[in-house]
Amino acid sequence: MTKPWTTNRGPVTANEADLAKAQAINAMLQRAIEILPAKVGDPIKPFALGLWNEIRPLLNPDTGVTALRRATGAYLHSKRYHFAIAQPGAMRYDLQGNPAEPVSEVDRLAAQERYQSLKRTSASPAESVSHSAPVLSRTEQIRAALLTRRKGSDASPQ
Repeated sequence: MTKPWTTNRGPVTANEADLAKAQAINAMLQRAIEILPAKVGDPIKPFALGLWNEIRPLLNPDTGVTALRRATGAYLHSKRYHFAIAQPGAMRYDLQGNPAEPVSEVDRLAAQERYQSLKRTSASPAESVSHSAPVLSRTEQIRAALLTRRKGSDASPQ
């Protein structure tokens, strides 16, 4: 485990990619939610725990829940979102963008480790050459196992 960060680097602001992800989420909802950035430079606000239960009822009738889950997942699993959570003193926000509760120390450290992992994988190829196995998220490990199993079953005689 790495040493916890002690210096807050200030608000993490949204870039074009973050804004595109936020707009994709809002496009699936009956109304825009204020917690998401509306323009480049707006702060990235960590979601309050359980916020999905408030977002899901806002889903447009013609949009599937899976599409919304994927869009929110892309936003919530981004490097900059993890960086926002990893900041000392970080707060979680409600649907209206108001502070709801502080980020727990466990969540903050997990976000710090995930941010550092994402930062290493996004480094230039010359810098990221390593002799150790890549760090995979639990989801990535499950997908790899399922793909391996499918390939093995496809090769069996019929």
